[in-house]
Amino acid sequence: MCGIIGYTGNKSVVDILIDGLRQLEYRGYDSSGIAVKCDNDVKVYKAEGKLENLCNVLSNHKGEFETATCGIGHIRWATHGAPTVLNAHPHTCTCGHLAIVHNGIIENYKELREKLSSEGCTFRSQTDTEVVAHLVARKYAQTKNLTEAVRMAAKELEGAYALCVMHNDYKNTIVATKRNAPLLVGIGEGEFFAASDVPAIIKHTNRAMYLNDNEIVTLTPDKMTLINSDAMELAPKIEVLPWEPVALSKMGYKHFMLKEIHEQPDVIRNILVGKLHAPDEEIVLNEVKLTKETLRHLHRIQIIACGTSLHAAMVGKYLIENFCGIPVDVEASSEYIYRRTVTDKHTLVIGVSQSGETADTLTAIKQSKEKGSHILIITNRPDSAMARLADSLISVNAGIEVSVAATKSYIAQLMAFYLLALYMAEVKECVDLGMLTTLKTEMMLLPQKVERILANTDDIQKCARRYAATKDFIYIARGINYPTALEGALKLKEISYINATGYPAGELKHGPIAMLDETMPVLSILMNGCVYEKLLSNSEEAKARNARMIALTNSKDEKLNDLFDSIIRVPDVIELFSPVIAMVPLQLLAYYIAEFLGKDVDQPRNLAKSVTVE
Repeated sequence: MCGIIGYTGNKSVVDILIDGLRQLEYRGYDSSGIAVKCDNDVKVYKAEGKLENLCNVLSNHKGEFETATCGIGHIRWATHGAPTVLNAHPHTCTCGHLAIVHNGIIENYKELREKLSSEGCTFRSQTDTEVVAHLVARKYAQTKNLTEAVRMAAKELEGAYALCVMHNDYKNTIVATKRNAPLLVGIGEGEFFAASDVPAIIKHTNRAMYLNDNEIVTLTPDKMTLINSDAMELAPKIEVLPWEPVALSKMGYKHFMLKEIHEQPDVIRNILVGKLHAPDEEIVLNEVKLTKETLRHLHRIQIIACGTSLHAAMVGKYLIENFCGIPVDVEASSEYIYRRTVTDKHTLVIGVSQSGETADTLTAIKQSKEKGSHILIITNRPDSAMARLADSLISVNAGIEVSVAATKSYIAQLMAFYLLALYMAEVKECVDLGMLTTLKTEMMLLPQKVERILANTDDIQKCARRYAATKDFIYIARGINYPTALEGALKLKEISYINATGYPAGELKHGPIAMLDETMPVLSILMNGCVYEKLLSNSEEAKARNARMIALTNSKDEKLNDLFDSIIRVPDVIELFSPVIAMVPLQLLAYYIAEFLGKDVDQPRNLAKSVTVE
């Protein structure tokens, strides 16, 4: 889960590389480095820690690279070896003439390392990537052709990789390739970029080519040559990127996370545009290819996802089963791919991923597709690897999400599941038309209800100040909001490092209640509906154990004032849509607690945004 950037052209390369890495910090930020082609050699500069440390290193060497116009850069989320200068990328071969940056994991690196060591290669780091540098250098010694050396070396690699390679013998050349990891080429005037993701290049160009697995591209300032693994030249497929540079600006907000939370009303509107025109009209999902006949033959649905997307999937299960009566299983992708799964042509498999590149989910999707399942992908990136495997697609249109902690993409995924569940109900004709109209009317009101929450955050901030010093936190809910409790707890632990756990409220007395005392905050997601009274009873049980009680509620019940120490009130909403309304104050609560504690909100320790390794 690292970010890579390469540039060859006619501009000063260091500024372009550093700015590109800054836009890729969400992918990792425990060390960084660049390699640039200077007059007579390839110079490498590295630093551990945040990117600013690399900038400080570079400021001491300005005279060395002022005329350089070709280079590669890397920002790291450590997998093999601690985040040290030695383990930071770029890595070089023994003689230092070849430099390489890598995102992914080389699964057979130990075998390759032993072989290369026996042949005289000297290893300096603990990484799997250094193996690739030595391997490509060996192939180059045989062929004296950098593109051919990369092609030959790639055939011996197992695992996932996106690679950018440069060599001292080539003045302005970068060779790049990929397998099971994202990589695109940005196309400018007399210049080319290679990058892990769009934000690294969008300031410079909106024209790009996405590499497919096992393709190799050779870039010079005036030419791009694309070949496959058999060295056959290919015609590049150039696309216009649907992104704007303004998405990378905080727009006056202190953190990207706060900006992205405040973007959520428009995110909801964007996903509804073109899909829901009016409450009495049918939902339009043009890229969902589920006919009445397809649904009639479905025996089950499997939803596979990771992290925040997994919590959205749990809400999706509730909605689809409630509206359509089709059994739905939800499973973490990392577990799904390592067991025998009962999946066939009568199974709809739904993959959920913000990036569309999540490694475990991507692997699970490929396994299911091989068994004949219909694949439906919910993603924020219609240009992603996962989307390209889809039989059906729902693009959530949330825009670039920079903060590592997912907020607007989660709300967008929830909205996708609402649309999908209602769409399936319409196709199956299994929900009363009057009820469908009521539900669609409520869905169209969600943006303004979220805006009301965002306009009145005083109670949330007071609650955050009150509980910022706690060491542990419990969230409880029932029914459709149990996933909301899990996601609320995840947001808090991600950015504040407070140990937070979500529980189904009925399970509190089956063990977790032993943890309750006067130091433990318990937040009840107490939304009007079929489980309101039950959750109220569970809250009273926690209060009887002296827990510090917080209510997140749309109820006007006055007896809550005696039961709860703090109350966060939200607009009234139909229970089925309460996960959207309840989640926004939980995101803000996590944000304000982390801010009060002085944490790095957008780049919490040990995390990365796009998890492209297993």
